[in-house]
Amino acid sequence: MRQFTAVVNPTAGAATAAAALLALARHLREEGADLRTEYSHSLAHARELAREAGRQGRIVLAVGGDGIAGGVGGALSGTGATLGLVPAGRGNDFARALGLPRDPADLARVLLHAEPRQVDTVEVASAVHDRTVVLGGVYAGVDALANRHANRSRLLRGSASYYAGGLRAVTTWRPARYRVTVDGEEHPHTGYTVVAANSGYYGSGRVIAPGARVDDGLLDVVMIRQAPRRLFFALMNELRTGTHVRRPQVRILRGEEIRIEADREIPYGTDGEVDAVLPVTVRVLPGALRVLY
Repeated sequence: MRQFTAVVNPTAGAATAAAALLALARHLREEGADLRTEYSHSLAHARELAREAGRQGRIVLAVGGDGIAGGVGGALSGTGATLGLVPAGRGNDFARALGLPRDPADLARVLLHAEPRQVDTVEVASAVHDRTVVLGGVYAGVDALANRHANRSRLLRGSASYYAGGLRAVTTWRPARYRVTVDGEEHPHTGYTVVAANSGYYGSGRVIAPGARVDDGLLDVVMIRQAPRRLFFALMNELRTGTHVRRPQVRILRGEEIRIEADREIPYGTDGEVDAVLPVTVRVLPGALRVLY
């Protein structure tokens, strides 16, 4: 029977994460699975706990949102260890891309009986931050600023917090001049954002890159050009279904390595965490992680 170690960060969404794990644990244990729980005090500590559990041959469950999923998944990338996701956060976008169920009984069946599948991960490097590995990708621009506002929101959660954060970000945004290099070819770009997407989703279910696949060895690079603010608000609504890609202001490229630079300090985010500014280099790591889904 499978052995699991659940990694939970009690400082972020503690009640939601604990409730999700409690509901799941009953189903896992009823089937005879061994389940241990580790509480981390930071994302760095979560990564350490995940690596240690992986070295012991245990399946590591990341309990929470995209931040803990990306941190734990990144730590296991390239190690041969297996990741399971227990979506219990604000966005849960990588779990959404994998099609994971939210119902505890259905999720338990996946974790207990699915065979691990290989997915791509994303290496992120900048002059300020050490190399890190994440799952969903990188977004640099007004969306990163909106994500920062959403993360600091105390009154709103889920999609509502991202939408409110987007409104706040757009009202103060002035288009940035980017230099985007995809597999060695430069693409000047002036506008709102550049997204290097492994997963098609970000911002709590917004379909930023409908064609992105987590197992194709490529990143989808979505660039939204300068446009009147009223049009950008329309684009925000179209992100719910992915129809924004039909707009002439949206350009999509694909590649393995992407370098994003800008004419000023532009924030960028990775898997729901926004704590850095451009420039950044992003590289896909094909099939680097085993995941249950």
